[in-house]
Amino acid sequence: MSVFPNFFGNAETATTLRQMIDAERIPQTILLAGPAGVGKATLARRFGAELLGNAAQIEQDDLSSKENQATIADREKLPSDKRADDPYVLSSHPDFLTFPPDGPLRQISIQQIRLLKERAQFQPLKGRHRIFLIDQIDRANEQAANSLLKILEEPPPYLILLLTATNPYDLLPTIRSRSLIFAMRRLEEGEMRQFVRERGLDHPERRLALASGCPGAAVSIDIESYDKRREAMLQMLATGSGRSTFGEWAKFSESIGMRKTEKLEDQLLVLYDLLEDLLLVQNGRAPLRNPDVTRQLQAIAQQVDFRWIRNACSKVDELADYLRRNIQKTIALDALALELRSRA
Repeated sequence: MSVFPNFFGNAETATTLRQMIDAERIPQTILLAGPAGVGKATLARRFGAELLGNAAQIEQDDLSSKENQATIADREKLPSDKRADDPYVLSSHPDFLTFPPDGPLRQISIQQIRLLKERAQFQPLKGRHRIFLIDQIDRANEQAANSLLKILEEPPPYLILLLTATNPYDLLPTIRSRSLIFAMRRLEEGEMRQFVRERGLDHPERRLALASGCPGAAVSIDIESYDKRREAMLQMLATGSGRSTFGEWAKFSESIGMRKTEKLEDQLLVLYDLLEDLLLVQNGRAPLRNPDVTRQLQAIAQQVDFRWIRNACSKVDELADYLRRNIQKTIALDALALELRSRA
């Protein structure tokens, strides 16, 4: 049983945080690092609720809620100057503030960090602590990251900063050195099955396979949208392997371009899944994330070798790095298909 209500997995990290609360020895900057969807922000909110109370208020900051998702989508449509004038912060609880990635590039902005520093001057309305959660601090741009350092160096005595990051090594070394870092792991299969069962999720086996140990992913994944993206990315790999013509891929590319709300990042996440499965198929390993398309993966695997798969992963990594530069998705995907085909 978890030491925090309704929190699954990572018992070691949760227990240590609980012990800090009990001993009243809490560091002022805590960094929770681990895969997307593993429960970093959830644990941060549970931790905050134990210190501040009013858990229901704090839980309203959950970015996966329908209300917050709608707000995030609306803000993506705003011009950058409008977002800069009104930095995004969630503060359902007066002493627990969440600063999430904002805008179409999903970044932590300099304006948000300036707002954080401004709000940090105010003492708690109740109790001894104010808690600021910077969710996905590894998405902070350079200006924002450097600005954050000033408050990390001399935080007010009542302030606790909770940071989350997928990869802590994407952060400035000076941010890491001022943080107590917890590495959170993917959940074991038994933990995931319990989570999916208690949540009553549909398509449980597919969600378990696609989530790969991350409960947040199991809840949030839209199976229908994933399958549409998977069909397109399978065609991309078939074209890149030389098994299909570029004309066959172009139909999917055109369709992706017409969907204005479709993000390149979402396509790349599916592509990573398929490349992982392709490597497993080529080496006769299991289980796959996408076992229902094993035959298509086997056909592609016969056309390529390990070097091709490694190069494909490197090229997808490059595109992922370019995401913050707002590159055009269809041009990027077409170029990737041609690059892979040239190496098949």
